[in-house]
Amino acid sequence: MAVSDDLSRLSVRAKQAEDRAAAAKVQARDQLEQTVKEAGDGAQKTADKMRSSAETAKTRAESGADKVRSSWNEHLAEARARQDARKTRHKADRAEFGAEDAEDYAAFSIDLAYSAIEEAEYAVLEAVLAREEALEAAQKIGS
Repeated sequence: MAVSDDLSRLSVRAKQAEDRAAAAKVQARDQLEQTVKEAGDGAQKTADKMRSSAETAKTRAESGADKVRSSWNEHLAEARARQDARKTRHKADRAEFGAEDAEDYAAFSIDLAYSAIEEAEYAVLEAVLAREEALEAAQKIGS
């Protein structure tokens, strides 16, 4: 029901109350008491109906709020799970890059060590040759 319909219903009810109040001024006491009783019963019935409607609305609102809260909590849990997965993938990627860097450095160090051994071998052989040449030169001078 639209709010404007509620306002119209309220206006009609206010007019009825106004008419009953005007009629009550000229009614006999017995009739007035009966009118008051009917008005009280009607008011109680309306109050009970409003209470029931309010409880229903409250239950629906709470249910709706629970659904929204639950949906929001699910959304947050999913977002956090996606973020955690991204962090885990990022850590795995970083670890992979770190492992590749360490392997590359190890390979470079092995190559460097291999080159150093070759250089050392060359230097030793060069020294041996230089010593031989020095001995030969010394023998030629001494002979």
